[in-house]
Amino acid sequence: RAFAHAMAATVLRRRGSIDHAIGLYIDKPLPKRSARATDILRLSAAQTLILGTPAHAAVSTAVALTGAFRETENYAGLVNAVARKISTLGPETIAKLPERIDTAGWMWRSWERAYGAETTRAIARANAAEAPIDLTPRDPADAAALAADTGGALLATGSVRLDAGARVASLPGYEDGRFWVQDAAAAIPARLLGDVRDKRVFDLCAAPGGKTMQLAAAGADVIAVDASGERLKRVQENLARTKLNARTVKADVLTWAPEGLADAVLLDAPCTATGTIRRHPDILWAKSEDSLKETTALQTAMIDRAVAMTKPGGLIVYCVCSLQPEEGEKQVTAALARHPALERAPVTAAETGGLAALTREGDFRSLPSMLADRGGMDGFFAARLIRR
Repeated sequence: RAFAHAMAATVLRRRGSIDHAIGLYIDKPLPKRSARATDILRLSAAQTLILGTPAHAAVSTAVALTGAFRETENYAGLVNAVARKISTLGPETIAKLPERIDTAGWMWRSWERAYGAETTRAIARANAAEAPIDLTPRDPADAAALAADTGGALLATGSVRLDAGARVASLPGYEDGRFWVQDAAAAIPARLLGDVRDKRVFDLCAAPGGKTMQLAAAGADVIAVDASGERLKRVQENLARTKLNARTVKADVLTWAPEGLADAVLLDAPCTATGTIRRHPDILWAKSEDSLKETTALQTAMIDRAVAMTKPGGLIVYCVCSLQPEEGEKQVTAALARHPALERAPVTAAETGGLAALTREGDFRSLPSMLADRGGMDGFFAARLIRR
């Protein structure tokens, strides 16, 4: 199972490079009806060029797979010949290709405009590697001890980092709810609400519950709202394991009418998730500029609802796991223009573990290339707003 996951993830992360290698021996793409044959070649190439699988094993499996399906059986000879040729190329064939080859064109252009060419190349390099596993301790004061007990490294942000592939359920303290899995960047937005003890906090679009648990552990009266009942079950399961309390509500944020206003609202809005490509490489090819238009429209409406749910003097933290400025910086600029009662409350470096991850306006903006020597981090945006 682990190897199957590694093959699929590698194909998705390095699809451009792999297709380049295939293209050296096939002049034009195979017909769409035979797309499975192309995927079989991609799997074989991923094994021999990147994963270090012996050539005879990868090629033999590719030929067997080709013959196992009616729509590909006629391509067995082609797959055999091409897979064998690719296996002789060596890893250096794709190592020397430009970083941008493995990123969808619209994403690359957007990142270059936002972050510059050098940073965009660094993001691409980070996306090409498997992400480590980060843990958030239920009690922040337990972070150093948790790192020692799990063999992890304590990050300046307060998260505990383990190598990719760690068996989380086997770690000491898992059954006792001592921690949960949450990327170091994803753990920061909830902290931006400050001291939430005994405050009423709405966690909108809450699943799978990492931020809900952070808020509950900090003593907040949390109402976790999500439109998906299945995803809310995960929130409830996580709350039960960690022995934390929060109310869960299955509802559409745009139509939910809470009884009373919140002291604080955390809106982790749906987005293109381009900041999480290290963990979800399918995003590289599943998202498009049309996806971006859809999510930005939804985010705008959700921000307006979050403002309406917040008491005067209350805080709103808006965040997305996206690298696209349209979903982050531009959304907040537009929200401030729409709502004169909103005011930005700048984030400080002390609140982000000293990361160089603040915009000129004082919002939080992490990139996958940050902490590169420690395994990187998800790309996240978060802004803290006060409703006057």
